Amino acid sequence: MNRNKLKQAGVLVLVAALAGSAGVWWARRDAGAMKPTGMPASNSSETKKPLYWYDPMVPQQHFDAPGKSPFMDMQLVPKYADDNSQAGDAPGVSIDGATAQNLGMRLATVTRGTVGSNIAASGVLAFNERDVAIVQAKRAGFVERVFARAPGDVIAAGAPLANVLVPEWAGVQQEFLALLSFGDPALIKAGRTRLRLAGMSEAMIRRVEQRHQPEAVSTITSPMGGVIQTLDVRAGMTLSPGQTLARINGLGTVWLDVAVPEAQTGGVRVGQHVSAILPAYPGESFTGKVSTILPEASLATRSVRVRVEFPNRGARLKPGMTAQVSIAAGATQSLLRVPSEALIRTGKRTLVMVAEKAGRYRPVEVTTGAESGEFTAITGGLQEGQQVVVSGQFLLDSEASLTGLATAPAPQIPAVAPAPQMPATGSAPKTPAVPLHSSEGQIVELSKTEVTIKHGPFKTLNMPGMTMSFPFARPQLAQSLKVGDRVQFAVRESDDGLIVERIQKATAP
Repeated sequence: MNRNKLKQAGVLVLVAALAGSAGVWWARRDAGAMKPTGMPASNSSETKKPLYWYDPMVPQQHFDAPGKSPFMDMQLVPKYADDNSQAGDAPGVSIDGATAQNLGMRLATVTRGTVGSNIAASGVLAFNERDVAIVQAKRAGFVERVFARAPGDVIAAGAPLANVLVPEWAGVQQEFLALLSFGDPALIKAGRTRLRLAGMSEAMIRRVEQRHQPEAVSTITSPMGGVIQTLDVRAGMTLSPGQTLARINGLGTVWLDVAVPEAQTGGVRVGQHVSAILPAYPGESFTGKVSTILPEASLATRSVRVRVEFPNRGARLKPGMTAQVSIAAGATQSLLRVPSEALIRTGKRTLVMVAEKAGRYRPVEVTTGAESGEFTAITGGLQEGQQVVVSGQFLLDSEASLTGLATAPAPQIPAVAPAPQMPATGSAPKTPAVPLHSSEGQIVELSKTEVTIKHGPFKTLNMPGMTMSFPFARPQLAQSLKVGDRVQFAVRESDDGLIVERIQKATAP
């Protein structure tokens, strides 16, 4: 009986040993099959030479030797070339096709096309303040009659405004009539000059001379056609010399005050042609010219007022109407261009994510030119035929920052001295870069300086999802956002908490 039990125990031990060996073999098989893309195997790390070492918390700073991080209490991590990359390939981010499809990534080709420098803006029509006439009383008198006029009335040149009795003129005219009886040309000429200096019009002097009767009542008329802006004369009033009776604004031309964004005012010149479309006249375009560029920018809107003068045939353009204008700020030319949504503007530079073979993407710094419609001209950094990411590039850029990928500078930008690298002893660089932490969520509240987002987890911070408020690093980040938008955003750590450095609307799946 004891001998049978010993035999059974031996068999169990043998079966367990065989099962353990099979489990080890199976685990090794699965481990080899599930190796992450781009990560070297344990045996290959001994043969492959690292490109550089970096601190995962400050991935933008590269070191040429292993050692302890000068930023955190941890060892530097080696960075190897991706397994699916070939010799000469620049470092990049690799994403498989299924992930790219889930992110809703879209690509666009760098093309050469026509990029105009037209500036689109809006404005409001106003009176031409240079076309103004002021009607004043030339002598003291009394208003006998006021014609049926009111502010806002449109009148023609020579239209009567009021009859004014000037007692002083009666005596002067009697003296002139006495001089006419002598027939001395010199005295008559002197008499006419005196009447003219008394404030009489040439028409009144001729009437007095022809009728031989004094005329003390004068009709005040409009010196020009236009609209009555003010009318300060009433029957029975006593007038003093120089008193303003009316202000008349001409309607032959009107001004359009256009608010041009500060960044685009460099392309505006006096004399440039401007086309305008008014809601009052759909399908019709009006043409004018830039007459003045005002010397002050608005602090609230960061725009400069540009004054455009339009001819007003038939008085169809009425002050107060709004208009959409297009200013021809430069000659149209053929340049490399990409969709404007492909650009990642950091404030100091502009980046695009270039798509390469085998699902690889890398950030490239570019220099931009004029923006026309949905395209932006590229003056450096890209070549015709390359493909750039126009949707989902935000997450790629965040991934590139977290893995320490260097950005290729644009050719036109002067070379920047590389950051000092840490020798084997572990000396720290002077100005380390600040890492960004990305997530996505939905905007709950929004202001010009702060946003509240119901977001998912920050994996790089080990922070779970929650609803939290973040200040904007720049007020421009709040533009084109609204409550309810799904957004992808990245934050940086500061003494005051997490601050939003980048934010954009998430692409619908």
